[in-house]
Amino acid sequence: MNVRLVHEFRFEAAHRLPKVPPGHKCQRLHGHSFKVEVAIKGPVDEDTGWFIDFGVLYKAWEPLYNTLDHNYLNEVPGLENPTSEILARWIWNRLKPEFPSLVRITVHETCDARCEYEGD
Repeated sequence: MNVRLVHEFRFEAAHRLPKVPPGHKCQRLHGHSFKVEVAIKGPVDEDTGWFIDFGVLYKAWEPLYNTLDHNYLNEVPGLENPTSEILARWIWNRLKPEFPSLVRITVHETCDARCEYEGD
């Protein structure tokens, strides 16, 4: 049996988008309560009854959280233009080596706007 596990992580951060047209509101410094969904897929172990311990995900997320939370994203290497699209790929690139079964990163910038990234 294969399953897809999804876990939500949250962080608070400020950013600005330097490449939007002049006068665009996102060019100004502002912040978000980001929600990130990490989705991995794989087989359920017959002995344990689970695919992966969520604690493994927490441990992998911790250094990303420490880098992103309550920080200015534009100062994070690789996030100089921190759109949701670029942020989703940035997170993917850091989690994929540890989780080859990673299938999707979803970045919620607001309650009703999100970006889903499934690799290149």
